[in-house]
Amino acid sequence: MLRNLTILAGAIALSPLALQAHRQWMLPSSTVLSKADSWVTVDAAVSNELFYFDHVPLRVNNLVVTAPDGSRRQPENVATGKYRTTFDVHLPQPGTYRIASVSNTVFASWKENGEMKTWRGDAEAFTREVPANAAELRTAKMNSRVEVFVTAGKPDTRALQPVGIGLELAPVTHPNDLVTGEAATFQFLHNGNPAANLEVTVIPGGIRYRDQLKEQKLTTDGEGRFKVTFAEPGMYWINATVGASMRGPAPAPGPSPSGPNAGPRTGGGPGPGPGGRGFMPSGDRSSYVATVEVLPQ
Repeated sequence: MLRNLTILAGAIALSPLALQAHRQWMLPSSTVLSKADSWVTVDAAVSNELFYFDHVPLRVNNLVVTAPDGSRRQPENVATGKYRTTFDVHLPQPGTYRIASVSNTVFASWKENGEMKTWRGDAEAFTREVPANAAELRTAKMNSRVEVFVTAGKPDTRALQPVGIGLELAPVTHPNDLVTGEAATFQFLHNGNPAANLEVTVIPGGIRYRDQLKEQKLTTDGEGRFKVTFAEPGMYWINATVGASMRGPAPAPGPSPSGPNAGPRTGGGPGPGPGGRGFMPSGDRSSYVATVEVLPQ
């Protein structure tokens, strides 16, 4: 009996569900509230099992909360623990709010005085800190957006207008008006243009409590649009990625790095992040994640 249990445990550990990559997500305490001047609390994490805290917190240093009138709201009571980050958002205006963790990172490498240097930081710092005439300059960009949508009172779309940077979800069906059994339509944009032939992944939460992933793989049409029908109520994870793999050859080993914005660095790579020490990305990449709530009819 003990041997059978051991074999079963090993099979579970090697199942497709257990082998899934870590996923980033945010989860609001509510997505639809009856009136303005309400609050929501948002959990943010990176985990194997959707909406379950089992890996690391999502770092939210670049939170952008857009109010219905287009103004910015500051998140409150931000706290990061072992497995998750939490924060509160006050919703003083009626309408739909867009809550996003946004990252726009530039990686660069070049030669200076015969030595290879590498750098990482945001686009604005790149123009200041990396020599424009650097020899053998190579750059790569990585944009990511993890977001949720919350409506207080009557829904609208003023806060949902695309910003034109990276991969974005432009709602045709309002993201706070999703019900089971009805097809919802969305559009993906990349740098403001329709993202055609893009693979989109849709997974319902609760992976921990079932033995099937129930994953949907969809493809956008020529206008970047796709339709999805939700079979069950609950929270869903929507993900898409466009661009080259963020992997590349590492510079030769060298002294420990120093300098602002984790760069420039001499031979040690751009520091913590994908690939760790010695990592130099290749190509540009954009990723997108949204959590949406689907209600029963």
